[in-house]
Amino acid sequence: MAKVPAAVVAAGGLVGGYGVARWTRKRQLGGVVLAAAGAVAAQQWKQQAGGKAAGVLTATYVAAFAGSHPLAKKVGAWPAVFGVAGAVALASWAVADRRG
Repeated sequence: MAKVPAAVVAAGGLVGGYGVARWTRKRQLGGVVLAAAGAVAAQQWKQQAGGKAAGVLTATYVAAFAGSHPLAKKVGAWPAVFGVAGAVALASWAVADRRG
């Protein structure tokens, strides 16, 4: 079975977490999706690029989640989520995925 790149897992966690929270109206459930994808991505980042890079990428993931909230007030919720998901995916690819 082919391994899903960490960039896809991380971006999917941001988009999926928001989508689940919005459609179920249960923010906690969206948080579970966000956290689970973040944990899987962090594990892949550590395997591919080492602990320090995994720490930086995990912090980027969390900052993207936090930053999507004020950004959503300016550009709308979905554009903000897709924007930060793309930024995290790009960072993941540049730091970890392209090595593997």
